[in-house]
Amino acid sequence: MLPLPPPPASPIPPSPLLQAQKQTNPLPPPPASPIPPSPLLQAQKQTKLHSLDQIIISKYAQNQGLVPDAAANHESRKSEKQPMLRPPQARRTNPLIWCCAIVCLIFSLILIFFGIATLIMFLVVRPRIPLFDIPNAKLNTIYFDSPEYFNGDFALLANFSNPNRKIDVRFEYLQMELYFSDRLIATQSLDPFTQRPREGRLEAVHLVSSLVYLPENHAVALRTQVQNNRVDYNIRGTFRVRASLGLIHFSYWLHSRCQLQMTGPPTGVLVARSCRTKR
Repeated sequence: MLPLPPPPASPIPPSPLLQAQKQTNPLPPPPASPIPPSPLLQAQKQTKLHSLDQIIISKYAQNQGLVPDAAANHESRKSEKQPMLRPPQARRTNPLIWCCAIVCLIFSLILIFFGIATLIMFLVVRPRIPLFDIPNAKLNTIYFDSPEYFNGDFALLANFSNPNRKIDVRFEYLQMELYFSDRLIATQSLDPFTQRPREGRLEAVHLVSSLVYLPENHAVALRTQVQNNRVDYNIRGTFRVRASLGLIHFSYWLHSRCQLQMTGPPTGVLVARSCRTKR
């Protein structure tokens, strides 16, 4: 481009007053005009902004679409894990079960009744076992046919008493045994009998020993006691007793032990005794 020619000089000269004002108050220079951006840069910026907006909008739309899908998947998993609850169906009980339950109930009531009755009986009646004692005894004979075979004759009076006030007792089985040390030398059974409350009974028992074998040490000990005029015998009694209180009956076994000290035969008498009875 060709440079422009300078402007022509003004024909009217400026006044001295205006020139003096310009010299005293000079005008500020005009502001510098900003350099306008080129159209190419503006177009690039606009395209970048548009692309960023599109990316943000597309991501937001994807997130909004993923959230309902995840929620739907979670609900479906819950429904798979938790099966549908069905209302319980009413089932009829087997009649056999009812019969067994009734039988068990009746049996339990019977046990309770007998338990209460037994407790009342023991608290009110307070049953006691019968007593056994030997108030008198006589040693008639002791002799040896040989060093080891023994013969003897022994008689005693057994006393049975019922200490209960309201209970009857019956001795159904009675067995008496005579021992020297730990050797059985005679035995005798008694007939059954019944006792009323507070009743006593005396039974004569005759125990005979015939050719009873005794070991040598026992035979020597018996001969020594006869010579010393003190013979120690043991009586063991075994009894089966049945107690009755009205319609209630119960049975038990009794075991009696008595230690007797006698003088020597033929007129041996009872010197001392000790008896105890237990169930």
